[in-house]
This record gives sequence, C-alpha cells and structure tokens, in this order.
Amino acid sequence: MIYYNILIGLFFTLCIVLILLILIQKGKSSMGLGSLGGGSQLLFGGSGGQDLFQKTTWILGTIFMVGSLVLAMIKRPSQSDLLGTLARTQPAQAPILPQAPATPAPEQKPDQA
Repeated sequence: MIYYNILIGLFFTLCIVLILLILIQKGKSSMGLGSLGGGSQLLFGGSGGQDLFQKTTWILGTIFMVGSLVLAMIKRPSQSDLLGTLARTQPAQAPILPQAPATPAPEQKPDQA
C-alpha cells in the first residue's frame, strides 16, 4: 500500500508539471503565459524552445496516460478481474422448459345454446 501512495504522489507531481509546461508554451493565438515576455528576451533562442516544450509535453502526456491506467489497475479490487472472470465462466445452460402433461386434457364440448 505504501507503493500506491508513493505512485499517487509522483502522479500528482506529474500533473502539476504537465499543467505548468502547457501554460508556458506559446499558443497559436498567443494566449499562453509564454507570450508575456518580451520578444527580445527569449530564454531558448529565437524559436522559443517550442520543439523542446512540445516533445516534453508529448512524453509527459504519455506518461500521464500510462500512469492513469496503472493506478486504476492497482486500485481495482481483485474480485473484479475481468479477464479471469471470463476465463472461469461456464457456458450458459439452456433454460429448462416445463414439460407437456403426459395425459391429454379432457376435451370440452361446446355448450349448445
């Protein structure tokens, strides 16, 4: 259980870093936090380091997706093991239908009016 708590902490840190990295990037309409600085004071050169930010965002986004799946599989109770349940399931039996009576029912004569 201690490993699960450590993974949750790392996952939370990953989320914060990913959010900040996305906000730092300069968008197409210059709405991100990356557009607040002056054009001559670029930290990563003339291109603004967009290739570095984009690659890092893709990598962290992939780690986020995989981490979400791993944490969900760790937390899931063992009784809800879908693949194991499907393997253990017996084929369904046909429902038992009531059998017809052995003796025929007496015929009823129509009432003559």
